[in-house]
Amino acid sequence: FEPTIFEQGSALGGQWTGVSGISGVWPAMHTNTSRVLTAFSDLHHSGDQTFLPNRDVLNYLHRYATMFDLISRIRLGTTVTRLRRDEDGVEPGWVVEHDGIAESFAKVVVASGRFRAPVIPAVPGLDTFAGSEGAISTFSYRGPERYRGRRVLVAGCAVSALEIASELAESGAAHVAVTQRRQRYVLPKFAAGVPSDHRIFTRYGVMAHETLPQAEVDRQLKEIVVEAGGSPEQYGAPPPDPSLFTAGVTLSQQYLPLVAEGRIVVKPWLTSVSGLDVTFDDGDTEAFDGILFGTGFEMHLPFLSDEITTTIDLDAVHLDADRHTFHPGLPGLAFVGMWDQSGGYFVPLELQARWIAYTWGGVIPSSSPAEQRSAIDAYRTRRGLSQKTRMNLAALTFARAAGCEPQLSNWPGLHRALLFGPLAPSCFRLEGPDALADAAATFRSEAAAFGAITSGELSPREDAYWNLVQGRQAAS
Repeated sequence: FEPTIFEQGSALGGQWTGVSGISGVWPAMHTNTSRVLTAFSDLHHSGDQTFLPNRDVLNYLHRYATMFDLISRIRLGTTVTRLRRDEDGVEPGWVVEHDGIAESFAKVVVASGRFRAPVIPAVPGLDTFAGSEGAISTFSYRGPERYRGRRVLVAGCAVSALEIASELAESGAAHVAVTQRRQRYVLPKFAAGVPSDHRIFTRYGVMAHETLPQAEVDRQLKEIVVEAGGSPEQYGAPPPDPSLFTAGVTLSQQYLPLVAEGRIVVKPWLTSVSGLDVTFDDGDTEAFDGILFGTGFEMHLPFLSDEITTTIDLDAVHLDADRHTFHPGLPGLAFVGMWDQSGGYFVPLELQARWIAYTWGGVIPSSSPAEQRSAIDAYRTRRGLSQKTRMNLAALTFARAAGCEPQLSNWPGLHRALLFGPLAPSCFRLEGPDALADAAATFRSEAAAFGAITSGELSPREDAYWNLVQGRQAAS
């Protein structure tokens, strides 16, 4: 293939550039995913820092683009205004319109990002807010300086809300309150010397999801989360729902300790605003100088033609596609990264890209239109329900589609690491298309990097969990 990349920004990097209007990254932001899982399988990070500053991720993407000679293929400063089917071409294809120009391509991948259009919920009286620092989305937050000595309300309980509230509390804000609809469980990024994304996004977790009752999977995940970081009410936050799946979980290292110190106050959801005053669901009213909304994003693909939009039944949350990627009515078109997820995107994005490349390149057979429609029908039954996917479920979905899921029986020395270790990108180069001779050594090193997983025997808990899955598989 000879790819052409259209990039509206003046430099490559997308979210990681920190450019206002394009990126939601603020200067002091670090990843909440570990170095091992914030990488592609072809290139390692330099240095040993576990959670990377955002500038290091941007530098990594530049090194990656240079490694594969992608710089010359990127059309910087080019905003695609419309993507439509090529009705005039001899072969089926697509037309990309930009800058008054229309160019034809045989294949098109839409990879413009899932987190570009922040949502600020409707709150009665919000337009009357008179605080000196205004009411903005966390997508527009660029540091704590303007909030020093100010009273700040942060709305939401996902990662940006909790990380920004923590930064404000540690950087001189006079008062920081977090308002949320429900209390999530909060998992520290690091616990007992091990990155938490190594603990909860495992291949075993996928097998449990596929074989065990949901209540048992819920119980096991909650056990891991609470053991690593405690439960929010132990820190003085409201108690979450007993079900982790119902409550949700967010990774944040400092948030709960700051709540315990009284430097962050947790409030119920805000119900109205009048001038400086914000009223909450419990009837309490407080005055604030600034409000930050970390309340999610909506799907925003304004350049798609009406035909494409209708075919995929696009709305603010959903698009219909076989495993978030292909639609049988749109051959030669694919989507990348358009699902909402907990956990890092690097590993599943690479696997999704490999699936697309292998399918279009004839390396693996493509799914039939009937199979694609069946997958879409199954997805549509879940519309309206929570669509957040765990990183390990997405990664294994794409690895299986691409034909590069490692088989446990082929790697007896890596059995424990493949089950309960991190889903490092190297484990998906053990076998299948583009397998690497040094993948086993690389994966063994990455799995053992924090001393938690080696080629030894399963721990008692791992053994109990694994026996449950095996027993269920045998029974079915």
